Amino acid sequence: MVVEDEVIIALDLSETVRDMGFRVEGPYANNGHAFIAIDQEMPDFAILDVRTADGEVFPLADALTEAGVPIIFHSGHITDHEIAERYPNAQTAAKPCPPSKLMQMIAEANKRAH
Repeated sequence: MVVEDEVIIALDLSETVRDMGFRVEGPYANNGHAFIAIDQEMPDFAILDVRTADGEVFPLADALTEAGVPIIFHSGHITDHEIAERYPNAQTAAKPCPPSKLMQMIAEANKRAH
């Protein structure tokens, strides 16, 4: 699952996930649409921007965490320390993140999902 409200970044993240052989849910620009999607099917892992078109992503991240879904926060608006306090098992990638680092994080999240 990709939740990102900046179109170019959302498309780039989605393409990276597809290039690694995964099916992409989204990208979703807001929490509302992402919540509808997880009501239908939980993703194996999620890449989430902290600020979305309809507010902060934390309610969605809480729901995904409760369901055991590995999360990668991809944002320029929050520090690794702030994420680690609230989501100790999540990974963080500051924007802009080199594709090679993001691919390593996706591979790690996929391992945790299985």
